[in-house]
Amino acid sequence: MRVEFDEDTCIGMYQCVAEWDAFSEDKSAGKAVLEGGEEVEDGIFAREVPAEAELDAKFAARTCPVDAIAIYDDDGEQLIP
Repeated sequence: MRVEFDEDTCIGMYQCVAEWDAFSEDKSAGKAVLEGGEEVEDGIFAREVPAEAELDAKFAARTCPVDAIAIYDDDGEQLIP
């Protein structure tokens, strides 16, 4: 499973931070940060989701009010926009 985070879309509500510890707050920028994320496109960060964190990652994506977090399965199919 893979997570992608669109930093430009993020509005800093930090709901993802409460759901998964892979996200942290960058209060100076007013945005969340995907820890360990690699920038794959301008402003888009991605990383693999460990098996034990899959449920937390899904909750983080579902709670984002602006859909800045997407979850993909191992085949590249988007599970959560």
